[in-house]
Amino acid sequence: MTDPEAGPGVTVRAMRAADAGRVLAIYQDGLDTGQASFETSAPTWETFDAAKLDRHRYVAVDAAGAPPGDVLGWIAASAVSDRCCYSGVVEHSVYVCPGARGRGVGSALLTALIASTEADGIWTIQSGVFPENASSLRLHARAGFRTVGVRERLGRLHGRWRDVVLLERRSPRVM
Repeated sequence: MTDPEAGPGVTVRAMRAADAGRVLAIYQDGLDTGQASFETSAPTWETFDAAKLDRHRYVAVDAAGAPPGDVLGWIAASAVSDRCCYSGVVEHSVYVCPGARGRGVGSALLTALIASTEADGIWTIQSGVFPENASSLRLHARAGFRTVGVRERLGRLHGRWRDVVLLERRSPRVM
């Protein structure tokens, strides 16, 4: 699937187990910035795989680059709760490798996730973003996410208290 905002040669497809090494490397690259998550190291593929919803995880691949099919970024969703009243709410993460930023990869991944969640009856996608991660906040705003609020001093990362901006996108189609 392609997104009109994605750059030339960027295609989104379902994430596969064969993508594990590249997905986890991109995840670790994001974690190493200190601006992506409270986590400091990517999990094993088994842990990652068990935590993410099968129907709502995608990779963006470089169809034209070298090597062809190289994973440029990924997006995946997790259930926020196992309570039935929250069955239509997921939380997502999106990561783009440093060399692919600015090519529309994040936008293409969010577009794919929004389409798949709406087709599955999901009414809310949420995410937490550090306020210093301005590019992620802009990406989400362009995709229709709104700021719900700021969770102040939510947790510590490297001994420093960090705030988290809570974002959500409510589907206009799923009611």
